[in-house]
This record gives sequence, structure tokens and C-alpha cells, in this order.
Amino acid sequence: MSEQPWPPEARQFDFWLGNWALTWGEDQHGVNAITSIMDGRVILENFSALPQSPFVGMSVSVYNAALGKWQQTWVDNNASYLDFVGEYRDGQMILQRTARQNGAEFLQRMVWYNIEADALDWNWERSDDGGATWRTLWHIHYTRTT
Repeated sequence: MSEQPWPPEARQFDFWLGNWALTWGEDQHGVNAITSIMDGRVILENFSALPQSPFVGMSVSVYNAALGKWQQTWVDNNASYLDFVGEYRDGQMILQRTARQNGAEFLQRMVWYNIEADALDWNWERSDDGGATWRTLWHIHYTRTT
């Protein structure tokens, strides 16, 4: 199998690589280890809210050159499976998906923003009006540890 050239867009998630201390809410914290695997073509996330919460999860992200978009799959110890698609634009990485609950369809998205070398912010957001407005359900601040 011949290897396809690696487009520059495939490096857009490199800002997330590393080990991070996370804070959210009132004195909640966790860690996130983000690594590049499979010859640098896949981003692997390992999230943990331990020890205050048993919540752990992981994701894999890839740049799909045919779509010109990033794709991410998330799984966790609550048996969640979430799939996202999105892109890096205007200094933000935004991945979103359509979800359904009790027969109602809505949008969910993750937004990485305020991206600096040693810190960034991340929001988990929901829209019930097709993306016209968004409300933040979970805000996490990242501080790089390595």
C-alpha cells in the first residue's frame, strides 16, 4: 500500500499533544494525556477525573483528507460512544455531532480555544436550535505539565 502525503491540516491538533492538568467547576480536577500514535497519524487521548470521580475516557482523532475534516471517536466507562466531525478555524478546533434524546434531536460540540503553548480552554456545548445558539455545559481549563 502506498502512503499518501500528509497534508499540513493533519498537524492542526498538535497543540493538544502533551500532558495536562485540568480544572473545572468548583475545585474539580483531572488529567489528560494526549499522544501521537500510528506514525503520527492518530491522536490518542486518555482522560481521567480520578481520584475525586471514577470517570475515565479516551478518544482517537484523525484528519480525514478526503473530507477535509477532523473526526473523533470518544468512549468512556459510562459506556458512552460519541462520534464527532469538525475543523480548525479562526484559532479554534470545533468538533460536533447530532444527538438524540427522548425523541428530540440536538447538537453537541467541543470547542478548544484560547490556545497557547502551555494552556487552553475547552467547552462541551449544546444547541437545541440547530446551532443558532449554544450553551456551555462543561468548561475545562488545561494547563500543560509536560
